[in-house]
Amino acid sequence: MGSDERKQELFKELKEGVIEYEEDRVTTAAQAVLAEGFDAYEGIMDGLAAGMEVVGELFDSQEYFVPEVLMCADALYAGLDILRPHVNMEGREAVKGEVVIGVVEGDVHDIGKNLVKMMFEVAGFTVHDLGADVPIDEFVEKQISTNSDIVALSAMMTTTMMGMKKAIVKLKEKNPNVMIMLGGAPVTGEIADMFGADGYSENASNAVSEAIKMVGALRRM
Repeated sequence: MGSDERKQELFKELKEGVIEYEEDRVTTAAQAVLAEGFDAYEGIMDGLAAGMEVVGELFDSQEYFVPEVLMCADALYAGLDILRPHVNMEGREAVKGEVVIGVVEGDVHDIGKNLVKMMFEVAGFTVHDLGADVPIDEFVEKQISTNSDIVALSAMMTTTMMGMKKAIVKLKEKNPNVMIMLGGAPVTGEIADMFGADGYSENASNAVSEAIKMVGALRRM
């Protein structure tokens, strides 16, 4: 078996271990990724995070419920604990942005938000997580107290998504330079533009590359 095939096999083990909430399987595969010299960051993104995205879909379609998702998260974190210390930060240490993240008021769906938070941490951001069902003013206060570069707002329901628009207005009033990123099932690029957001991401790995671009833009300002 070629090394690329072996790598894909291990990443598939990580992914499926997360989906099937098999912590031992994830641990074994993560240790093998390191022992055999594969990239820890790729293992996180293409293995663990890819698995968690599927878990998010299973949850949305009500095939999985909260207990399963929590077990999947345990498997994910078991893999992260092994791989994260070995992530090669070259080219990433320049990021070091700060992010305030949370799910807007009225919405308690935080799986997507937790995934994005994890990606930010892996990429070297400092994350201030406000949790779910967060009042708009709390986002504003936290942004001011931490002077974070980015505020990431998440909503899973069309009704709560409207709260994002109010949040953007308030955040920009207090700090016109803050970059605002939206995410969540009902959100599209068009909606993000219409609400006046600076970025939008349809999935967790995309969120991080968007955020890195935003931080770069802020540094140039």
